Amino acid sequence: MSIGTIDNFLQYLRVELNYSQHTVASYKRDLTQFVDFITDHGKRAAHLSTIDTTDIRLWVAELSSHNLAHSSLRRKVQAVRALYKYMMRKQLVEENPAADVELARLPHRLPQFVREQNMSALLDDAIDTDDAIEVRNRLIVMMLYETGMRRGELITLQDKWVDTTSCQLRVHGKRDKDRIIPFGTELAQWIERYRSVRDKAGMKGDTFFTRTGGQPLYPSLVYHVVHDALMSVGGSDKKSPHVLRHSFATAMLNNGARLDSVKELMGHESISTTQIYTHVTLSDLMNNYKLAHPRALKKGG
Repeated sequence: MSIGTIDNFLQYLRVELNYSQHTVASYKRDLTQFVDFITDHGKRAAHLSTIDTTDIRLWVAELSSHNLAHSSLRRKVQAVRALYKYMMRKQLVEENPAADVELARLPHRLPQFVREQNMSALLDDAIDTDDAIEVRNRLIVMMLYETGMRRGELITLQDKWVDTTSCQLRVHGKRDKDRIIPFGTELAQWIERYRSVRDKAGMKGDTFFTRTGGQPLYPSLVYHVVHDALMSVGGSDKKSPHVLRHSFATAMLNNGARLDSVKELMGHESISTTQIYTHVTLSDLMNNYKLAHPRALKKGG
């Protein structure tokens, strides 16, 4: 089944395209699942060069019968497409049998976010303590909201990458790409406060945010910190770190930031990914108009 071809493809993603370990692992799982289906879990012989569009559609139909999410179906088909695109480049096949397989349509959902006034009420609530964990947890929420970074980027943020003199920090994002994010003086003051109490508590480590003993944070810890903090505010059913990323983008655009600037700050590959937040701001604007404008409030006669 040309397992070597798949291994070479995954190596190509890692080395030449700088895909993250997480993304490569997802491709590997999807392609392994595809191979298992085509070979009936190894019970029959098959070769990647002999697969046609019908084979792939049968696989998609099998996946659909298990009520797989549309997003998962899309990712799996895209993994097979990418594999055959690579094989065409290597002249191992003449055409891409997955090219004509229709991708599952994703439901049109606008990102959930927390309104600016709610975030201000949360972050303006003073913390009169030198407890390193409490100060750290407040700063986690502030930093996610005020920089728009991803949870994984916050966890791997290095202490040496956070500069309060220039009010800039450097994050290591997807596909091994770094980017610079500026921040304000209030956040800089909180960073210095956190560093002081963290170091006194013996929590200093290589990463900026640490646990007791200096170990890095882990994903579920960050999730629970954000979830607990957002329980006191309204506006979003979800209470996750990604909601704060959505809230950052929405607040930036609502206050006049350029779309291409928000794209760079968030580390998006394409501006089309950032454009969804313009729908959020326009939707919010329309709701405000309907609630406030006298002609919009007037009922038809």
